[in-house]
Amino acid sequence: MSATAEPAEGQRAVGARLGIKPGQMVQELGYDDDCDEELRESIVALSGNELVGGEPDDVVDVVLLWWRDGDGDLVDALVDALTDLADGGMVWLLTPKTGRPGHVEPSEIGDAAPTAGLSSTSSVSASREWQGTRLVAPKAARK
Repeated sequence: MSATAEPAEGQRAVGARLGIKPGQMVQELGYDDDCDEELRESIVALSGNELVGGEPDDVVDVVLLWWRDGDGDLVDALVDALTDLADGGMVWLLTPKTGRPGHVEPSEIGDAAPTAGLSSTSSVSASREWQGTRLVAPKAARK
């Protein structure tokens, strides 16, 4: 086992927890200097694409939304996150873990997601400092 291959494999594993697949386009919203760089690099390594900012040229498969308590209205941010999301895409809402500055209560996410037309499907420990909540548009919501 080569010492060089290990970091790349470990790096991909972090993004794999979020279900990121090769070729996916990932839009990043809410970036600031407190965001987890290892997680960001892992997503780039796994998808094979750079993260796109606020105005992508095309639809995206995944939206990575970094969110902290005090960032504003979560419902508005989630609705905005849907703007460039492809049908069947997902939003990963990344919030600081319990006890960290900017922690968002799960009840706030639970209230905001359905109001924005999303449902929470799972949660993961995205990194040492950040919790990830996977949000998708319910299939029954289509009219």
